[in-house]
Amino acid sequence: MSDFFNVGWSIYIAAVVIGGLVFCLALLIIASRRRVMADDNSTGHVWDEDLKEMNNPLPRWWMGLFVITVVFAAVYLTLYPGLGSNKGALGWTEIGQLQTENDKARAAMAPVYAAFNNVPAPELAKNPQAMAIGERLFVNNCAQCHGADARGSKGFPNLTDQDWLGGDGGPEYIEKTIVNGRQGVMPVMAPAVGTPEDVRNVANYVLSLSGSPHNSVAAQLGKTKFAACAACHGPEGKGNPVVGAPNLTDKVWLHGWGEDAVMAMVNNGKTNVMPPQGQRFTPEQIKVLAAYVWNLSHSTKVAAQ
Repeated sequence: MSDFFNVGWSIYIAAVVIGGLVFCLALLIIASRRRVMADDNSTGHVWDEDLKEMNNPLPRWWMGLFVITVVFAAVYLTLYPGLGSNKGALGWTEIGQLQTENDKARAAMAPVYAAFNNVPAPELAKNPQAMAIGERLFVNNCAQCHGADARGSKGFPNLTDQDWLGGDGGPEYIEKTIVNGRQGVMPVMAPAVGTPEDVRNVANYVLSLSGSPHNSVAAQLGKTKFAACAACHGPEGKGNPVVGAPNLTDKVWLHGWGEDAVMAMVNNGKTNVMPPQGQRFTPEQIKVLAAYVWNLSHSTKVAAQ
């Protein structure tokens, strides 16, 4: 795609646009010239014995509208981008327009957010106005991945439970995650575990930790091999929030459950990314959004409006 953004393409686009306008004017001039073709003001063409093609000039209103259209196009292309890489006399850009509209919206909402300053998340969770705003922010910006009900899906965490990776799930941690994003990495562990059969045994042992259906014989054989995983998940498999290692003793499976799913993780590893969202929101919006997300897993009763 980079080939389409060099100087040559810019000149080509500008030439096509200008050439189109010149062609329109030339067509208008040619069409406006009335030439006598026959004594009866016809072109001399006759169909069906008596249907003559007349040589009448174009209506003035049509010509006027045509000229206005061409002039408007020329003025527009002078003021706004349209001739290749030319930025136009006004310097307008869609990014600048978006920023202007966002600034206006933020200025209009500033008095509303001012009421939420210095209010801790547990108290904001009781404020119906704050939670309504937080819900709109979530639906418009977060629901694409976590779902409108915030229960997530395969590869996207459920935000309504108490299972948090990389932190305690407190408001400060949620704010930090929204601003900076998060990257979770499960390295390929098959070489450290051993043979393919060892991997299968470890997978069954992992399933046994949460009481999920498993092969008990294979689980016993995989217990000693689990030592390769204990550095992150702990000797009891309860995880480590510091490094983002999930708890394997519950029944929360972010990337699918069952023997095949666990073996795939051990054999292939996994990298999951929560992109940073700090530039999308103001600090006040982040505070309200974090309080809303925090409340999803705490179900604070919101006061009636």
